[in-house]
Amino acid sequence: MVENILKLENVGKTFGNFHALKGVDLNLNSGEIMGFIGPNGAGKTTTIRVILGMLNYTGSSKVFGLDSWKDSVEIHKNLSYVPGDVNLWPNLTGGEVIDFFLRLKKQKDKKYKEELIDKFDLDPSKKCRAYSKGNRQKVALIAALSSDVDLYIFDEPTSGLDPLMESIFQEEIRKFKNSGKSVLLSSHILSEVEKLCDQISIIKDGKIIESGKLEDLRHLTMSKIKTTTKSPIIGLGEDERVFDYIVKDDIASFSVDGANLGDVIKDLSKFEIITLESQPPTLEELFMSHYEKEE
Repeated sequence: MVENILKLENVGKTFGNFHALKGVDLNLNSGEIMGFIGPNGAGKTTTIRVILGMLNYTGSSKVFGLDSWKDSVEIHKNLSYVPGDVNLWPNLTGGEVIDFFLRLKKQKDKKYKEELIDKFDLDPSKKCRAYSKGNRQKVALIAALSSDVDLYIFDEPTSGLDPLMESIFQEEIRKFKNSGKSVLLSSHILSEVEKLCDQISIIKDGKIIESGKLEDLRHLTMSKIKTTTKSPIIGLGEDERVFDYIVKDDIASFSVDGANLGDVIKDLSKFEIITLESQPPTLEELFMSHYEKEE
């Protein structure tokens, strides 16, 4: 197995005069989980379709070192994919669909499939036409998760699932990570991405506007500080490094950029800190920060 599972370089895609992708770069290594996020229409699904060999493109897109377009049949032998809106054969049962996909992947061990059917509380004997959106999603997830492959691609995988089912999905993805599998996860549920992913790529208007490990992206927005001190704090509200400074019930609250956090805390210590609470920015705040900057 190659260390570099997925590598896109300067990938472009046009539909007539519309430029859907404008030089997209992605890099996913073995054993990593990448969160792929962006607003609707940003190019997430188009990028995934390029990776899957469903769309031709300019630039370079390689999976397992193979060309996404020319070698798509070979690539799909070692890849599982779940779209955000699942369509199934209406006259087959859920169990028959799952078994069909497992046969395509030449999966002989069906024990894990049975465990997942039980965990996701799916009735596999029902015809697919009788399933709700959430149950159709469960069928696709069970088929993908029970396939022993090296790369899993999920495009809004928990769409239509309730919170309990979402947590079960997250638990299974953590198992993949521990066993060295690679996952590309496109999701609107930013808390899901934050919990699961080693690295994040943010796409907007067909361009990657930020990419890196989550802890490395924390500097892009403010940490929130709450503190109490023995002596009254003087001058901090006028400090240009400090934002949104307020004092309520003897608790001082403010925001500070990660680059200045250490120096501000050092200055704060002059007033004899009693309590200090620092809350790093959430992924949602990072995403909104980028979205607003780009706007």
